[in-house]
Amino acid sequence: MKAVITVIGRDTVGVVAKVSAVCAELNINIEDISQSIMQEMFCMIMLVSLNHCTADPAAVRDRFAALGEEMKMQVTVTRQEVFDAMHTI
Repeated sequence: MKAVITVIGRDTVGVVAKVSAVCAELNINIEDISQSIMQEMFCMIMLVSLNHCTADPAAVRDRFAALGEEMKMQVTVTRQEVFDAMHTI
């Protein structure tokens, strides 16, 4: 199963490293990453694989939400199922 992790907030040093560290901690594989700075706001989108993740989906969301609070940024995890459901009638 895949998911999308988004990170938005004021640009600071180490954002990618911190998010990547949590991915490694939970055994989440980063498959693709895009990042940019838009008017001093850091924006990142990561496509990840949860196939070998060591935590359940709620724990993954909670861990990234806690990271977002720590970094004073918005960090969200959206599983592929949500995107699939949006395009299913």
